[in-house]
Amino acid sequence: MKLTVLGKSPSWQDVGGACSGYLIEEGGYGLLLDCGNGVFAKLREFRDYIDVEAVVISHLHADHFLDLVPYSYALSYAPRQQPVPVPPHPGTKHPARPLLIAPPGATQTFRRVVGAWGNEDLIESAFRLSEYRPGSTVEAGPLRLRFQEVPHFTQTFAVDITSAEGEGRITYGADCRPGDELVEVARDTDLLIVEATLPRPERSGVRGHLTAAEAGEHARRARARRVVLTHISDELDQDLAREEASEAFGGPVEVAREGVSFEV
Repeated sequence: MKLTVLGKSPSWQDVGGACSGYLIEEGGYGLLLDCGNGVFAKLREFRDYIDVEAVVISHLHADHFLDLVPYSYALSYAPRQQPVPVPPHPGTKHPARPLLIAPPGATQTFRRVVGAWGNEDLIESAFRLSEYRPGSTVEAGPLRLRFQEVPHFTQTFAVDITSAEGEGRITYGADCRPGDELVEVARDTDLLIVEATLPRPERSGVRGHLTAAEAGEHARRARARRVVLTHISDELDQDLAREEASEAFGGPVEVAREGVSFEV
């Protein structure tokens, strides 16, 4: 499997960047994991959007799904998606309609968000929408996806991805606060994509994110083979975050950069 970082920003975008989004490719099959602000344009640099077979959403915060809106408009209104010729496109009876694998309650949330300025069924008309269940496993082409709930401000799922042939495994921790849940789902994974949003723990209230040191500690407890920090702002010192995570992990750690790929 090959994972390409399309966006790694937290809930506000880096300069010229995008929020959460990762392209996973296996044997010609393309899957988009999360689709936050700015991700759709980044996706187009690496793969034609009509050649993405499936989109997976980890949770229903805007910085993880908001670019489903422009993606849906493209699938609905792009000239090459029309049933009649729109030069230079010949027209098609089989427009692309990717599978959209989303958390419980996604249909209602998407309708509420899109309905504020357009047709409320825009997303479910452009995609084949399916809501997954906590703890479930879903087959997507040659990929097997397992969804494990992790603690965050809203219902959120880490996504554990394996090749159908059993070769290679990627665990995406989504957003989460410290706890055992991420450690368990990521146990012995080949590649852990783990958030490192915070320079220090939240000062008050319920926690929702990890520091770089906490990300490294969770990776160490999970015995991950390779670790990449993500969901981290360009306003933070990337080298310091890497050092703190590496010390806690007990080995090298990388920081996600847009356009960089990892293979397992």
